[in-house]
Amino acid sequence: MATTAAALSAGLWAAGLWIAASGAGLAQEIPYTAVAAPPAGESDCPGGLCQAEGLSGVFEALAATEAGQRTRPVHILQIGDSHTAGDRITGKLRADLQARFGAAGRGVLPPGPPYDNYAPYQVRMAAAGWVAESPTLQPSAGTPSTRVGLAGMRTTGGEGALIGFELDPGAEASVVGVCGRARGPGAGLSVEAGGMARGLDFNGTTPDQEVCRELALPGPTASVRLVPLERGVVMDSVMLSGGRPGAMVSSLGVIGATLRDLASRDEAIAAAELAMWRPSLIVLAFGTNEGFDDALHGRAYEALLREQIARMRRLAPAASLMLLGAPDALRSGVAGGCSADGQRAPPPSLAVVRDVQRRVAADMGVAFWDWRGRMGGECSADRLALRDDPFMRGDRVHFTNTGADWIGGVLSRDLLAAYDGWKAARVTPAGEPQ
Repeated sequence: MATTAAALSAGLWAAGLWIAASGAGLAQEIPYTAVAAPPAGESDCPGGLCQAEGLSGVFEALAATEAGQRTRPVHILQIGDSHTAGDRITGKLRADLQARFGAAGRGVLPPGPPYDNYAPYQVRMAAAGWVAESPTLQPSAGTPSTRVGLAGMRTTGGEGALIGFELDPGAEASVVGVCGRARGPGAGLSVEAGGMARGLDFNGTTPDQEVCRELALPGPTASVRLVPLERGVVMDSVMLSGGRPGAMVSSLGVIGATLRDLASRDEAIAAAELAMWRPSLIVLAFGTNEGFDDALHGRAYEALLREQIARMRRLAPAASLMLLGAPDALRSGVAGGCSADGQRAPPPSLAVVRDVQRRVAADMGVAFWDWRGRMGGECSADRLALRDDPFMRGDRVHFTNTGADWIGGVLSRDLLAAYDGWKAARVTPAGEPQ
């Protein structure tokens, strides 16, 4: 089986064929290009960021990296909806942080293309023979759900299955980490990279126990392939790390997801993943889809948000936390709306979501980024869509590629400004650290 899979893998990559699991479409990398940035909108939060003191943990890690005192990556993990899934906003954040602190690897990826035309930055993914499964979105309480981790999907290997990653220059992997379940004796997965092929044993004490394994490669490599050695091997996530100091930004988003979907992620899988990933910062980027739910109950949403913040703190106690407040978004077909044509307006629940996020973040000491304010405030989604070079798509919900690069740059500048302010406050007038 390994010989067949290796031959298939070589053929796929040599021919330039990008075959995605479960019928997902062609996956091609979209290179990052800088854009001219208009000024960010005003915000009630200083520099767009409230409770910046909640980021002291990740700021400590960044400062240690700058001082040459840290040997492993500063890992920033963003979990969210379609704004996160596209990796456009996080791609700009990754580029800016790596330009300053060094590139420490591509980060965590789903175990296969999660949707058609998936095209994350810095890496191309090709998969064949893996069966992808995702749980139903927004499951009701008590409803049985597919067991998945923080990537929101899982893949199961069949005969001749393989998945391959091609990394950009500067993003080469020195460490491969995989979370999943072997469901059979011996090594469940073969890692082919850097001229070697080595098995990873995913067997736990029970057949369905989640196991995360890391494998150090002989040296940095731009090509990594994973081949199941037995049928039924399950993968929940893949981490491609440079294993060196610098910044690593992971984006795990699911189109249409809400905070309820995060709540449904399997506890044991999430715990094992976070233990291996060791994030210094977890960013929660939900709220848009809740905002379009006219039946949203504010108190229930607040309780859920508090529960998920507490859960992340329990599963990753060393990580700082940040909420991205829900951005401006408009519903079409609303008479007397705020848009230029008078036919679009924010759905009422969106303001409720944003208010709850801001209050809960302040109460729980979590950093809060005012996304709506920084993109221009009330009805800014319409104004950004009507630019000569549109920053929002026609739906007034999703950013164009250019707009995503812009707002991602606003986020990275706000974070770096808060970091520089924090660092300056640590130094006494005599120039000695406090």
